[in-house]
Amino acid sequence: MIIFPAIDLKDGKCVRLKHGDFDQLTIYNSNPGDQANQFVQAGTQWIHCVDLDGAVQGKPVNRDAVNAILAAGVKVQLGGGIRDMETIAAWLEQGVERVILGTIALKNPELVIQAAQAFPDQIAVGADAKDGMIAAEGWLETSHIPVLDLVRRFEDCGVAAVIFTDISRDGALEGVNAKATLELADAVSIPVIASGGVANIQDIKTLANTAVHGVIIGRAIYDGRLELAAAMTYQTNSHNQGV
Repeated sequence: MIIFPAIDLKDGKCVRLKHGDFDQLTIYNSNPGDQANQFVQAGTQWIHCVDLDGAVQGKPVNRDAVNAILAAGVKVQLGGGIRDMETIAAWLEQGVERVILGTIALKNPELVIQAAQAFPDQIAVGADAKDGMIAAEGWLETSHIPVLDLVRRFEDCGVAAVIFTDISRDGALEGVNAKATLELADAVSIPVIASGGVANIQDIKTLANTAVHGVIIGRAIYDGRLELAAAMTYQTNSHNQGV
């Protein structure tokens, strides 16, 4: 299992939202590069990064902040406002290891398949769920498409991972939705990364040594409820870890 500390970007700063609500926002660090360096010092090899402004505007916004994170010498998986092949290619050329496609996965699944074939093992699908249904546009819209139905569209096309986020738990420290995450991981062949609600080390223990490929940790680290170094002890080597 891979541990992914999270950096969510708004107005160039590291923030966390509660339940995906922009009105419930906390700023944790004004310097994304500094935050990335702290994570690297704790031993992480990956950072999960979301351009929140980009997700709402439908185009990359926090480029300078992302570049500062990349300068820390860590692998970055990036989402938020990435909705065409040109933007995907530009981020990968800039040094992003993996691009996350969320809204576009719902609205233009053929582009995801095309991107996965063009950039093997560098495309992830963001499956953000509200009451089991896929949400899009920075979580401001909820569809009538069940998570499993969306993910199954991308079986066998080269997608590197699915990032499953339970929005109702994201940033709320209520505990990860292990049941739904494990059910999804068991139902599809694409590696599944858990996101949303990780509160303490017990959530990491619950997901360790299961079919879950990785776990994203955000507010629990920033609030001091979970030391990243402690979480890293549950990271295991796998043939996918360096992808």
